[in-house]
Amino acid sequence: MHFILISIICSVFVGVLLKIARKSALSIYQIIAWNYVFALSALLLFYKPELKTDFGIQTGTIIISLIILLPVVFVFQAKAIKYSGIVKTDIAQRLSLFISICFSFFIAKEHFNTYKNIGLSIAFIAIFLTFYRKQNKEIENKNWYFLPLVLLGFGFIDILFKKVATIGELNFTEVLLLVFIGAFFVATTIAFSQIRQQKETVSIQNLYWGAGMGLLNFSNIYFYIKAHQVLSSNPSTVFIGMNMGVILLGSLIGIFYFKEKLAKLNYIGLLLSLISIAFIAYSQMQ
Repeated sequence: MHFILISIICSVFVGVLLKIARKSALSIYQIIAWNYVFALSALLLFYKPELKTDFGIQTGTIIISLIILLPVVFVFQAKAIKYSGIVKTDIAQRLSLFISICFSFFIAKEHFNTYKNIGLSIAFIAIFLTFYRKQNKEIENKNWYFLPLVLLGFGFIDILFKKVATIGELNFTEVLLLVFIGAFFVATTIAFSQIRQQKETVSIQNLYWGAGMGLLNFSNIYFYIKAHQVLSSNPSTVFIGMNMGVILLGSLIGIFYFKEKLAKLNYIGLLLSLISIAFIAYSQMQ
């Protein structure tokens, strides 16, 4: 279970780092670019994957989609944290499993049992209540759309990784190698555009923060995989532990450390999101 706990902490603290960096007037775009340098370095150090380019068009399309989506969704995540807070953003990220489950039902034609159907129904309500905002919050009202973009973005990323695993032309570390390299170039392009258009300052501090984010990002993936290896006979434990843990820890940090204010309906949405994940996880054991 300690692997799950470490993965939860790393996942949540990526968001914490983004929020603190925003308050420190650092460049989120430069931090995201440096993040991939250090995530790639850690991948090469721990896994030593081979660089393979012998795969089909379908796999290539999926990898290119991930290369574009990963850095872009990181930007969406940073924006959502800025305007809506870390609590709502973490819930949106974890409720993105709703997207992949819808894909399984409507596209992959997977059979759903009663518990999964109940979980999905509750997730619909949880999403609505979590994204609810008071009308007097003018700044958040103008930028509310970053929360659903986070939900959609992480949902599609999850689907793409599942598709790669199904195709089986490359193992997970080989996919990450290609994706991290490509994502670095995409993130660097975005960072340079901000430097030119917004006159952002290139600072060595962004490198330090990028190193922290990259190591947290990689550690989240590394320990999540280790948890699945150790608990290979009970994957639902990893699933429910990860999703509930991120929502709970992210909410506690957001509410008590960053003093984020939530409406009563948001708290109900938080509770329902945990209940929906519990139903979906329990359905996997049936």
